[in-house]
Amino acid sequence: MDEATLSRDAFLGGRLMLCQPKRGYRAGVDPVLLAASVPAKPGQSLLDLGCGVGTAALCAGMRVPGLVLAGVERQADHAALAIRNASLNGLEMEVFTGDLAELPAALRQRQFDHVIANPPYFRRDASVAGPDPSREAAYGEATPLDTWVAAAARRTAPGGTVTFIHRTERLPELLTAFAARLGSLELKPLVPRRGRESQLALLRGRKGGRAAFRLHDGLLVHAGESYGGRADYTPLAAAILRGESALEFHAAR
Repeated sequence: MDEATLSRDAFLGGRLMLCQPKRGYRAGVDPVLLAASVPAKPGQSLLDLGCGVGTAALCAGMRVPGLVLAGVERQADHAALAIRNASLNGLEMEVFTGDLAELPAALRQRQFDHVIANPPYFRRDASVAGPDPSREAAYGEATPLDTWVAAAARRTAPGGTVTFIHRTERLPELLTAFAARLGSLELKPLVPRRGRESQLALLRGRKGGRAAFRLHDGLLVHAGESYGGRADYTPLAAAILRGESALEFHAAR
């Protein structure tokens, strides 16, 4: 990408700087919250399916020292930016270019302690595609959600976790796909404001897990009852977005 088409943006309170396109899809808080929810430990490995410019994986890498990072991205220019962003922040990340429905052979030989994904939110059999190709690739579902979950489960090592962030309206099919391949499912709603319906949720499953399903208290993201034109995050949400706190499924505020 031409440098004039890129911006350099701060994440995690300025600890992480990412180059991303000025137009089209631009990473927001969703991949940051996804990364913060992964129960990773130093020395473990993480794969980000549809990693884009590397936002979620690199946020996880900044939070957990020594985390071995990998990603797969079908847009070659975004995959190149993910590699560049890793280097820019003193991290290493192996990025494969390819479609998750037919992963590169080298990636199919590996398994990871943690697999994460922020799949496109909207089914295009029930909505209209956007005009910008990059933004449409991020928001418009071209690969069925079940295929995303199947790919994630295959690349997860026994005892490892799979964590997705998705819209609550898609939870019935997401839960079905998870339950067919993973156990110990845990759901964490993200509540935009007190009294508002949750529109996003985090779902985690464990490879070979046998624990009962758990529905956790939601994470309240914004304070107050209305949006006042500012990022009025709750203290816990602000700490998570600055990279100062993990997003624990069992410790909402």
